[in-house]
Order: sequence, then structure tokens, then C-alpha cells
Amino acid sequence: MSSEVTARHDAKKLVRSPSGLRMVPEHRAFGSPFGLEEPQWVPDKECPRCMQCDTKFDFLTRKHHCRRCGKCFCDKCCSQKVALRRMCFVDPVRQCAECALVSHREAEFYDKQLKLLLSGATFLVTFGNSEKSDTMVCRLSSNQRYLLLDGDSRHEVEVTRIAAVQMLTEGFSPGEKDMHTYTSLPGSQPVSEGGNARATGMTLQYTAPGVEGVTQLKLTAGEDANGSRRQATAWLVAMHKAAKLLYESRDQ
Repeated sequence: MSSEVTARHDAKKLVRSPSGLRMVPEHRAFGSPFGLEEPQWVPDKECPRCMQCDTKFDFLTRKHHCRRCGKCFCDKCCSQKVALRRMCFVDPVRQCAECALVSHREAEFYDKQLKLLLSGATFLVTFGNSEKSDTMVCRLSSNQRYLLLDGDSRHEVEVTRIAAVQMLTEGFSPGEKDMHTYTSLPGSQPVSEGGNARATGMTLQYTAPGVEGVTQLKLTAGEDANGSRRQATAWLVAMHKAAKLLYESRDQ
């Protein structure tokens, strides 16, 4: 893809909605796959009372809509203004206590883990049932829409085409091994990492344009003694979190 086309796809515009200012892609199709759509607000006439504490709204007790869930609350139950990056808000926006807690947790992904994914890490990469593994750098593209794998050859995996992610882990005790699976297909439930397991690799199943069926690739962290193993492990954990957000975006 040429730099001119890439720049056009990555172009953004400032829009104003009832919830606040948002910096969104000019073309909706090129938005981040981790994004969420703004919710429809519960109509004022349908919420005479706070949907949290049941306080009746009147001239003194005003109603406020949570920008994340769209429900109606009193000021006490919807007083926090928190960054909501998954909806591309420029400034922190009003959220109810439950949604604010979720948004605070997601801030770690955007502040730390997303940066790891963008910077990339080195893995042994195996495609399909091949017995050959190639050393490649895997990273998330700047627009967050592709996994880019660079080595002797170059491959791209469109994030929205990822069907399933499986984390391969190893326990701290000698010989202790385990697997934790997170499947992002609609209707599936995510399974989080647990215990003292350390990420050692990951398998991804995805559909490729023009290819029938599901394609699989496996990422394995190397056993070198320098910092690249630690970088690879941190990247895998970040990708596992990204898969959860991708599931939530599809399930919206």
C-alpha cells in the first residue's frame, strides 16, 4: 500500500456529538478494531428516576447520561469524568461508576500494552502445519488494523479477520505446562490467563482474503539470554488483552 493511500486511510476528522468532541477516522471502515460505537441514550421520558439509586429527578436533581452505557443517572451516581479512548473522545467524559471502573482498567491497555504491540517483538513464526519456523518481528500497524510480520518474507494479518487466539503458557514449577484459550468468535466466552503461568507463545486462527477455510500461525518466544525474550513475553500478554477488547467490540 502506498504512503499516499495509507495517509488517506489514516485521515481523521473532529466531530461533535451529544456526548462530546471525538476524533474519528474520516472513513469508518478504517477505524480501530478495538473501538466502540457511541451508545444510544435512554430517552429522558423513559427515566424519571436514577437508574442506579432510584432518586427521582426534579428541578434540583438533574439527570445525566453516562457516555459509555447511555443510561440515565443523578449527579451523585454519574459524576466521574474519565478518558474513553475506545470511543475516540478528545476529553474525559461523564461516566457512571461501573463504566468509569472499566474505562480506568482499559487505560492500562492504551498507556502500556498498545505501545508494546506497536513496537513489536521477535518470535519464531510457524505458518499452518509447516515444520519450518522463521525468525520474524511481529508488531501491530499504526492504525491498529493489521499484524505485520517481517523477516526474510513479509506477511499481514487483518486484525478483524482473527477468529481465535490461544495463549501458550508454562508454569514456574519444573515441567508444569498449561494452555489458556481465548476465542473471539461471536457467542464464545473469553478465558483469562491464570495462576503463575508465563506466556511462551500464541497461536492465531484467521481467515485470509481469497483463501478457503481458516489459516493458522504460531508465535513462539525464543530462548535467548537477552531482553528479547522478556519483550516477546510482554508482547504476548498485551496481544491477549487486545483479543479480549476485540471480542467486546464484536459483541457490542
